[in-house]
Amino acid sequence: MTKLVLRFLADESGATAIEYGLIAAGISLAVIGVVSNLGSKLKSAFTSISTQLH
Repeated sequence: MTKLVLRFLADESGATAIEYGLIAAGISLAVIGVVSNLGSKLKSAFTSISTQLH
């Protein structure tokens, strides 16, 4: 039983999966922020162009 507990504590494969999950979450938040900001700027630009065409 002691060997099983020690082997469980030494196993880091789950920690690696969690780290990759956190990295993916961080990247997705950065992408969402950039796309949101870009979308606002594009909306403003198209609104300005539309106003000038009318």
